[in-house]
Amino acid sequence: MRSHCAWFALALACSAHADGLQPLSDDALSSVQGRDGVSFDLSGFSMSGDARFTYHAPSTASAWIGSLQATRSDDPANPFGDPYRIDVVKGAPGMADVINLAFPENTNGAKKWQAAFNWGVNANGIAFDGGSVVLRDAVFYGGGFQWTTPRVNDGIAFGLGLRVDVGDLLLRPRGRDDISQAEPAGVTEQMHFRGLRIGAVDSNGNILNAPWRIADVASQPGIFNAITDEAGNPRLRIGIDWPDANGASAGGLQIDKLSFRSDATGNVDLGSSRIGSMQIQYLDIRFKP
Repeated sequence: MRSHCAWFALALACSAHADGLQPLSDDALSSVQGRDGVSFDLSGFSMSGDARFTYHAPSTASAWIGSLQATRSDDPANPFGDPYRIDVVKGAPGMADVINLAFPENTNGAKKWQAAFNWGVNANGIAFDGGSVVLRDAVFYGGGFQWTTPRVNDGIAFGLGLRVDVGDLLLRPRGRDDISQAEPAGVTEQMHFRGLRIGAVDSNGNILNAPWRIADVASQPGIFNAITDEAGNPRLRIGIDWPDANGASAGGLQIDKLSFRSDATGNVDLGSSRIGSMQIQYLDIRFKP
């Protein structure tokens, strides 16, 4: 954990002299600069439990995730030298400050995540259990999140940079089964993404060792808020605004293998897939209660 002196100087508003403490003027305080923030590492992190998080719409509809399980392996050569970092930085002129969460650079790729959760929705009198989502060997290389207040309306404006390799992304509608295996014998229904890779790309569509700036609070902010449509109906909205004059960032997606497993319809292997270069110009997703 780290912190610097700027907030301390502002709190004390004083300066040490041979003849005692003297008040600092406004000009002196304005010249104090530091990089206030917090660094933290998740060495040996592990969690599991039966807690459930539910979003309730203004109607009777709801969506939930639960039974979250997550662990992270560590880099034994550098267990605490590459932490997560939270900082508050200045926003664009005339805009609010920005909370910035930076992921570890993870140059050696030794910090790997394993995770699983259940999910479901309840709407129109139907309670639907969606099963489980399992993430195996997810490796994040830099990137991170940003949060601030939006330029217009209420809600949260966000930024997202992503450079990630995922060993296996598994969708299991009949339960999670053994999450330590990608193809356990007990799983009868499964959608399997193997070798998933996301990141920024060069002009030839090659994925770089750099995050893809999917949303940026200054140049192309994302938005998360609740809105009311023209008919007066409430909606939960997630979106990404149009980019500024610099344009949207380009990213790439690579999947080594996409397959389906089913005891009812049989197994299907769709092979590999790749999008050399893509951009998000505008995104507007509205969830109906």
